[in-house]
Amino acid sequence: MEEIFIIQPVFGADWEVLHAEAVSLIDSAGARYAGSIFQNIREIDPATFVGSGKLAELNESLEDKDVTVLFNGELSPSQTLNISKALGGRKVIDRTTLILDIFALRAESSEGKIQVELAQLKYLYPRLKGKGEALSRLGGGIGTRGPGETQLETDRRHIRTRIHALEERLKDIEQRRTLLAERRKKERTITVALVGYTNTGKSTLLNALTGSDVLVKDALFATLDPTSRAMEIEGVPFLLVDTVGFLQSLPHHLIDAFKSTLESALSCDLALIVCDASDEFEMQRKTTLDTLNGLGFSSPYLVVMNKCDLAPDVRLPKDSIAISAATGEGLDRLKSCIFHAVKNRFLRMELFVPYADMAAYGAVRNLLYERAVFYTDEGARILAIVPAVYAETFAKFLAK
Repeated sequence: MEEIFIIQPVFGADWEVLHAEAVSLIDSAGARYAGSIFQNIREIDPATFVGSGKLAELNESLEDKDVTVLFNGELSPSQTLNISKALGGRKVIDRTTLILDIFALRAESSEGKIQVELAQLKYLYPRLKGKGEALSRLGGGIGTRGPGETQLETDRRHIRTRIHALEERLKDIEQRRTLLAERRKKERTITVALVGYTNTGKSTLLNALTGSDVLVKDALFATLDPTSRAMEIEGVPFLLVDTVGFLQSLPHHLIDAFKSTLESALSCDLALIVCDASDEFEMQRKTTLDTLNGLGFSSPYLVVMNKCDLAPDVRLPKDSIAISAATGEGLDRLKSCIFHAVKNRFLRMELFVPYADMAAYGAVRNLLYERAVFYTDEGARILAIVPAVYAETFAKFLAK
């Protein structure tokens, strides 16, 4: 098992959170955490980011250890090369490389695999120059999955051609996804997107609300490909969509690479911002909303505080809905809130359809949702939920 040692820059208010996430990312990548070194950063060294003195100290301490060095931030191509040289040619990766490697492990759909390879190639392309010697000795491991060494051995022109081909394939997928979204609108399907920080329990919530058995794993980015499942609330069908999780300091080019996957969230009728009530939920909510807003998100949303059973004494935001997807606590209230959030799209109507008008009613019956039907001597009394756009269609059947 590959062992990874972390260089953790200490600057900004969230460096401790970033370090804890890096340890979890290492585990998610199937590697072993080998320790950390912390460096206060007052001024970034353009050549090596953390300064030659600290790297010399680190090189000495790692002299007899066979580890990969993770810089928990984003490095330029030259910084990666310079740090590797200062550490005796050791393999050096940054946070983005590690995340991309996890993406390569998690992607299952053809679209997900295309997006991962595209993101990897775009990230590796400017790092090809001068890296041949450092990469030739890797022999696999993190940072070499997906296109990995095979792509690095090809020339830059071939990689540019491959990037162009992948982008064209993604365009075709996006067009199909747009057509599917338009069809859902015509079929009046209400889409609810589960979005939020990675590992906050979105997949568990999807299973709890829909009775499905989507993969649930206590790991970062366990779900990469979007998953859709149907559910009903008060007889009205909803489509619940689980999306890739976000992470603090997730590079924008990674978000852009998965923009087509996130279209389901950007075009949804309602989003559920899922946070972990037992963790840094305010940071999770801010990170999620900042990421979505950067992509042009404008849909209404509800803030859902999951895992409330693990934080019984924590004071949660007043505008949030406290639930536990694992125990079922608060799910009925959540369903009610979901329905209430879209209630302006529906009308509750009591209809009376004389038997003589049954044929006319049958022609438009698929436009509403029947909740109950009572037959009398003169006709049928129907309690229904009617989409507001079809209110006029059923006006003639309104019960007097």
